Amino acid sequence: MNPDLLKYNPQYPSVQDLKKKAKQRIPKFAFDYLEGGCNDELNLLRNEMDFRDIQLMPRYLRKHNGVDMRTELFGHVYDAPFGISPIGLQGLMWPNAPIILAKAAQKHNVPYILSTVSTASIEEIAEVAGSQFWFQLYHPTENKLRDDILRRLEAAGCSVLVVLVDVPSFGLRYREIKAGLSMPPKITINNFIQAAVRPAWSVEFLKMGMPTFATLKPYMGKDLDIKQLGKFMNATFTGRVDSEKIKAIRDLWKGKLVIKGVVSDEDMEESIRIGADGIIVSNHGGRQIDAGESTIKPLKGLTDKYGDKMTIMIDSGLRSGPDIGRSLACGAKFTFMGRPFMYGVSALGKQGGDHTIGMLKAQLKQVMEQVCCETVTDFPGTLIR
Repeated sequence: MNPDLLKYNPQYPSVQDLKKKAKQRIPKFAFDYLEGGCNDELNLLRNEMDFRDIQLMPRYLRKHNGVDMRTELFGHVYDAPFGISPIGLQGLMWPNAPIILAKAAQKHNVPYILSTVSTASIEEIAEVAGSQFWFQLYHPTENKLRDDILRRLEAAGCSVLVVLVDVPSFGLRYREIKAGLSMPPKITINNFIQAAVRPAWSVEFLKMGMPTFATLKPYMGKDLDIKQLGKFMNATFTGRVDSEKIKAIRDLWKGKLVIKGVVSDEDMEESIRIGADGIIVSNHGGRQIDAGESTIKPLKGLTDKYGDKMTIMIDSGLRSGPDIGRSLACGAKFTFMGRPFMYGVSALGKQGGDHTIGMLKAQLKQVMEQVCCETVTDFPGTLIR
């Protein structure tokens, strides 16, 4: 057994093991919300399967002086080339999940990205994550709300703003619709039954209380019922985020600006023109467009053409240390994962974030030793084209 994995729970050496345990621990509606993609979920499958076509060349006879996976990004040196992607409604899947993951990110010195629609506030995450705190903005329809969120982020010390551009309309996710988790959400008898047979989740849920959109709470009316909440969300966040909206943010935001959802040359060139500091190649985890490409497919072309002009990162579909290595070999500067960390927290509670980060570090270290990479910048030389 890899000795690095012995530091963590040996019953869960992979993301698949965490996923299996998570499914046993949380209600079906919560697992379906986490796991589901849009429409027939074909792009969800492509995201994972296409990674398996990327192969790396092992090199055994070269001298190897050890592994250093530290990565400099936007002036900060992180301890590993991966971070935690934003996920909405994290507290629905496991109570207090955002705080658990933010604390783990701070401990391991990797980025944690808070979603606008997560269940912890800007101020709460900034306090526990420190310099590891990034924020993903769902662009509001009202500029006044946008400006106030940016003001709060600056006051909280957030250094990197991620602007999400791949939600011009909400994806049709059939699992969520069946579970009553569309907008407005519905509380059904089935949901109560599913919660009742997951006692660990139910106990934590009762301790923490009903999850809310904590960052947005100051902008909501008091005592909104479910229908009113649905109307508020649809009215507040429906609409396309075009170049003009991002240029306005670039003029306002003093920190680093990252655009998430870029997969085409056209959008990449526009991102460069606007003055973005980085982009994340992403398809929202297969949750927005079922007819699109996996994220690893366009990555190599984008890094070949624009890697010297833009910091290019990736999320969606990564499930392991080898997938991190594959992404770096294809030219990505950094990688992000969402579902694997939520599997970890759902499976192991308070230990889930720490376990998942440590597990991925151990997996990546093993890959680096096999292909004779001393630093993560060595990965492109291992790609089998």
